Amino acid sequence: MSPYDPSAFPPFAVTVDLVVLTVRRHALCALAVRRGEQPFQGRWALPGGFVRADEDLGAAAARELAEETGLCAQDAAVPGVDNGAHLEQLATYGDPQRDPRMRVVSVAHLVLAPDLPAPRAGGDANSARWAPVDELLEGPDQPSAGLAFDHARILADGVERARSKIEYSSLATAFCPPEFTVGELRRVYEAVWGVALDPRNFHRKVTGTPGFLVPAGGTTTRQGGRPAQLFRAGGATLLNPPMLRPEV
Repeated sequence: MSPYDPSAFPPFAVTVDLVVLTVRRHALCALAVRRGEQPFQGRWALPGGFVRADEDLGAAAARELAEETGLCAQDAAVPGVDNGAHLEQLATYGDPQRDPRMRVVSVAHLVLAPDLPAPRAGGDANSARWAPVDELLEGPDQPSAGLAFDHARILADGVERARSKIEYSSLATAFCPPEFTVGELRRVYEAVWGVALDPRNFHRKVTGTPGFLVPAGGTTTRQGGRPAQLFRAGGATLLNPPMLRPEV
């Protein structure tokens, strides 16, 4: 057998791209940054960057998340504790033409977090904003002015992952503060799915699903009207029965 020769293979780089989703003003929004450098200078893109030689993919994604949003990634070793944003690997994108600079493979990650403050730009981005995902995916009239690279595809995949996972898991609570009302949770489902849900039916489902929610022992009037009971996320990770997405 011939010895392995690294020079026989073309070099390529690895990046991490982040689909950071939150719910703002009852709309599902994603973090977008305007690129300050070529390629695609001036175009909106997902936050991300190159993986350093001394870090693994998870560490690179967590670093980029902290640099772009100031958020820490949730420590998977301490489940059920409010210790950061939910971060999970989404998919890998390796079209040879996806980056005009060189061969670049991107490992995208999905991040879910409660309503976040206005973002700050960092790295090669000269501005950043929260934008409704429908706006980013539809883009302007000219397709060439849409998201840079293949980020529209990555964003669409991330949104669909979020929409699917809140059907059968308790992941919707990642969009909520540590203590929340059933009404606030319902508005998360409505924003992510893009539908209107019957309040009474929703309340019956979520409070009747074992392990989904646990009473926090207090009430709030922050949504106006009568005091509403506060809940926390329960210990269940999978919902049985699932919260099926209505057919649109």
